[in-house]
Amino acid sequence: MHTTVLQQSLWALLLWPHLFSVSAPLDCRDDQASLARCPSISQEKLLDRVIHHAELIYRVSEESCSLFEEMFIPLPLRLQSNQGGYACITKSLPIPSSKSEIQQLSDKWLLHSVLLLVQSWIEPLVYLQMTLDRYDHAPDMLLNKTKWVSEKLISLEQGVVVLMKKQMLDEGTMTTAYSEQGAFQYDVQLDILESVMRDYTLLTCFKKDAHKMETFLKLLKCRQTDKYNCA
Repeated sequence: MHTTVLQQSLWALLLWPHLFSVSAPLDCRDDQASLARCPSISQEKLLDRVIHHAELIYRVSEESCSLFEEMFIPLPLRLQSNQGGYACITKSLPIPSSKSEIQQLSDKWLLHSVLLLVQSWIEPLVYLQMTLDRYDHAPDMLLNKTKWVSEKLISLEQGVVVLMKKQMLDEGTMTTAYSEQGAFQYDVQLDILESVMRDYTLLTCFKKDAHKMETFLKLLKCRQTDKYNCA
């Protein structure tokens, strides 16, 4: 337990200064399509919009994964992937997966966890767009969904950053330098099958992490409205 708390503290030191260096988020208008420049919006309303973004991202990630499976992954390879033959790029992040551990996270750490996941996937999704463009028979719908998710992920990052700033207004700021973790490695030497399976792993892992983002944000919302009944 002590080790987990220490890991979380170290990640907080790395992330906090980065919150204040991120470019200004999008424009906060009444429509829910944008999370831009949101400091003036209430925390409750901003959280609702961030949750809406996360819901859409997860839904489209499910659709993208299903499309990719239908087009490129025969059933035996799906089973091989499900049996753990390929590791997710966010496996090493200090983010709990069990229900009991998640319930113990503070509100601040729920947001930190979402931000960690979001930032870990920005570069891999750009890579995924590049590789899918080289597929001979990739449907436009798959390409468009992947591009849409990549763009919405950046918007989600901006919204989460503003939420974290709002929570930190009455706290001291940290000065430790932020450094990129470089968890994703681009490999151009893969053969066709390996490349397809890597792309499939990226899609399936992102779908799982998108669900985590949505779950964490909804738990945060629940705590603000019904603190003692959030399972």
